[in-house]
Amino acid sequence: MTIKIVTDSTITVEPELIEKYGITIVPLAILIDGVLYQDTDLSADQFMTKMKVSKNLPKTSQPPVGVFSEIYDKLAEDGSQIISIHLTKALSGTVEAARQGAMLSNADVTVIDSDFIDQGLKFQVIEAAKLAASGATKEEILAAVEKTKENTELFIGIANLDNLVKGGRVNRVTGVLSGLLNIKVVMELVNTSLDPILKGRGNKTFQKWLDEFADKIKNRKIKEIGISHAENMTFSEQMRDTLQPFVDKKIPILDTNSTVATHTGPGAWALMIEFE
Repeated sequence: MTIKIVTDSTITVEPELIEKYGITIVPLAILIDGVLYQDTDLSADQFMTKMKVSKNLPKTSQPPVGVFSEIYDKLAEDGSQIISIHLTKALSGTVEAARQGAMLSNADVTVIDSDFIDQGLKFQVIEAAKLAASGATKEEILAAVEKTKENTELFIGIANLDNLVKGGRVNRVTGVLSGLLNIKVVMELVNTSLDPILKGRGNKTFQKWLDEFADKIKNRKIKEIGISHAENMTFSEQMRDTLQPFVDKKIPILDTNSTVATHTGPGAWALMIEFE
């Protein structure tokens, strides 16, 4: 029996992989100064330009339950099973909407909370898609996705806390200090929560974290690394050049999606790493 893979637009992934494996992406919506867009409507450059001049912080919203139900029913018309993998419930109600959509659908759907976002979500989705294409069973795919999840770590660097403050995701006093003192913050996603692990003034903060991180992982076996950013190609390239010797697979540098960029703001970066 064929197994089809569904995810959402908070995945950051090479378009050719989506086409190669026939992955279905359900878009979140994003509201910018009263105009509603699908998350997939705008390129990274277009979104960043609109966000910078918007009067209010863009607002993201999960896909409607009915959209999930319709997509599942359509994909299952040929009798296929569906595995639907989505961003962490800590950041959005998308995975719950997917579960409700699955209940309304007549399809055989298994919904998974990836506990990640961006390329951390990509690791699980592409692993599932590869196995589905090779004829693996649903049980085999679910086990592999769980293993990928357990072996993945995600780190985010924030160059400006303004968007996090506006979105209510950090203490406002911390946000004010960051504006005055040029504070940079590095956070790790731990148990679906972003925990600050390093903060300091200026871009040397990011370099300090990178040097320490490279030393920390030098003896670990790495399967894959992904780098995403919101207008911070310079440090993204530094990370790639530093970390590429630790992994055989070429490290991609991708523009993050608009949902992530809304919360992180310009100058942000994310490093996702999957260990063996």
